[in-house]
Amino acid sequence: MPRTQTILRSTALALSLLAAPMAQAQDVPAFDFDAMTPEQQAAFGAQVRNYLLENPQVIMEAVAVLEAREKDAQEAQDVALVADNMDKLVNDGFSFVGGNPEGDVTVIEFMDYRCGFCRRAHPEVEELISSDGNIRYIVKEFPILGEASMISSRFALATLIVAGEEAYESVRSALITLEGNPGNGPLRRIAETLGLDADQIMAEMGSEEITRRISETRALAQALNINGTPSFVFGEQMVRGYAPLPTMQQIVAQERQ
Repeated sequence: MPRTQTILRSTALALSLLAAPMAQAQDVPAFDFDAMTPEQQAAFGAQVRNYLLENPQVIMEAVAVLEAREKDAQEAQDVALVADNMDKLVNDGFSFVGGNPEGDVTVIEFMDYRCGFCRRAHPEVEELISSDGNIRYIVKEFPILGEASMISSRFALATLIVAGEEAYESVRSALITLEGNPGNGPLRRIAETLGLDADQIMAEMGSEEITRRISETRALAQALNINGTPSFVFGEQMVRGYAPLPTMQQIVAQERQ
């Protein structure tokens, strides 16, 4: 499509968004750019250009309306996706459950140890959970940033299987702050520093059970249209991307209303 027509279509949409309430009130037919003849389209384009030159603020107002509508539509879609997948989110049978298992609000995090924003969020998520005291926290191991991410998740999940939840929490904290790649040496040092059996954990890393857990989490993320980390579910709300501590606290408060 020629660039001029693309701009005219976009502008027509923007103007129609602003004019829609008035048009409905006055029973005016809906605007249809495609129904115009080429001559009418050219004349309309000239009128639009003149109007926008005189009233440039209209475009920003229309863009704001369009963005708000798109945001509302995305939020509604996310609520439906969370509802449809809630059982797998909270009852998959293998994801780590921390915080208060009987908490009145559930926070679920899809995370990757090599993700910069996951690392930034980690201390804030910990503060949220510890300071609140009534949040059930579920971790979804979602390694999507390459081989180092996969190795880290396999090591963490192997720790959970071999040594239990307390050891897993300690290993998570070590991995999320680890500088450099998680090779054999660094992983052994983490295990030994924490008093864990490094040989047993590393033998478990390649197990079919860990492969199954990661595959099921990937499938769940795909069902939720999650393709980045961190991604959160707060109760019934999806939050895609990093959110600072005050924002997370506000969302939790909303879920309790």
